[in-house]
Amino acid sequence: MNAADSELVEGLLEREGYKRAASPDSADALFVNTCAIREHAEEKVHSRLGNFQKFKQERPDMVIGVLGCMAQSLKHDLLDNKPYVDVILGPDSYRRLPGLLKRHKEDKTSQVDTTLSRFEVYDDLFPSRQEGINAWVSIMRGCDKFCTFCIVPFTRGRERSRSVESILAEVEQAVTDGFVEITLLGQNVNSYNYEGKRFHQLLETVAKIPGLKRIRYTSPHPQDITEDLLVTMASHANICNYVHLPLQAGSDRILKRMNRTYSRDHFTNLAGRVREVLPNCGISTDIIVGFPGETDAEFKETLDVMEEIKFDSAFTFKYSKRRGTKATEYEDQILEEVKQTRLEKVIVAQKSHTLERNQHYVGRVESVLAEKKSKRSIHQLAGRTDSNKWVIFDKEDVQIKDIVPVHILEARGISLHGQLLKKAEAA
Repeated sequence: MNAADSELVEGLLEREGYKRAASPDSADALFVNTCAIREHAEEKVHSRLGNFQKFKQERPDMVIGVLGCMAQSLKHDLLDNKPYVDVILGPDSYRRLPGLLKRHKEDKTSQVDTTLSRFEVYDDLFPSRQEGINAWVSIMRGCDKFCTFCIVPFTRGRERSRSVESILAEVEQAVTDGFVEITLLGQNVNSYNYEGKRFHQLLETVAKIPGLKRIRYTSPHPQDITEDLLVTMASHANICNYVHLPLQAGSDRILKRMNRTYSRDHFTNLAGRVREVLPNCGISTDIIVGFPGETDAEFKETLDVMEEIKFDSAFTFKYSKRRGTKATEYEDQILEEVKQTRLEKVIVAQKSHTLERNQHYVGRVESVLAEKKSKRSIHQLAGRTDSNKWVIFDKEDVQIKDIVPVHILEARGISLHGQLLKKAEAA
């Protein structure tokens, strides 16, 4: 979402006549678009702003701005402790940026707008994208789930969806601009609802756009993954065979404390149904360890669910306090060293499961979208299967953006290695 928002802001500024600077120290205006979902993300922003301050000491007229979720949640801290920050804008206030920049020329005090909107979806603003493979397309903003660990509803507001027409127009423009894959984005993407059109209906409409080779989406909530969605995915070859399914925890008590609105059984049954309807589907997840009150036995339940489902990959985190969320009020916080030990166990388990899942691909022929040069060799390319597996193969005459058949020969670490097949061999 932050990548998509940064492209949106850049497009907004370009329409006002601004141009991208060659380097941060040569810019007239510098913006950091921020995330507040974990403490580590905030620490990175504070460090980056310290570097920006050095630029401003050398060039006092430089405008420094903080955009996004940290602007929303930490505006008072920024105003008090970082007086060199000139503009502070929350994620619903980007339209005001050109006007605030003009006003700053006359008034050097900090310009602030962190008003949350029930309506803003930037429907009529198109992002400025650099050339690439994948285009991020935001279809909705905000979240109504109110998980007790999550700050998103407070920094990005309540759910609201873009019109189908504006989404289609943006996707069509992305295809015209040379993008072959799009990722539909939302804080809770599958709760999309615009004038009665639900997410599976939007997905089906997008899948019919000519020239669009692949469609992905993130991030869904397990409670909103429907049979209609799975059937729609199975019905269209260009909708990738991949689902991100955030577990967070394996204990029913902890899930309830998190306000996740599903049980362990509901989740495992859903994962099984995904693999029934979408054979060989790649399933990734999110896992939080050390949530307040999590016992050793409850943590083991998370490991048990991982063992039962065997996710293809996982984003794993230690619980991080977020100001204003209900979970910060729990008195039974977990010690940092306990959280670290549990995280390490989850990482070890997931590495094993990833390798096991990847080994099932050895011997298969997979369609791979060539996305970039391999870091290992200039003679190799790296690309993904539609199930989101990275594959390394010899380049030969393949061009970036080609979808090619690759015979998978080996599973190594988190990647697959294969041999490019000629058209005759693939047939």
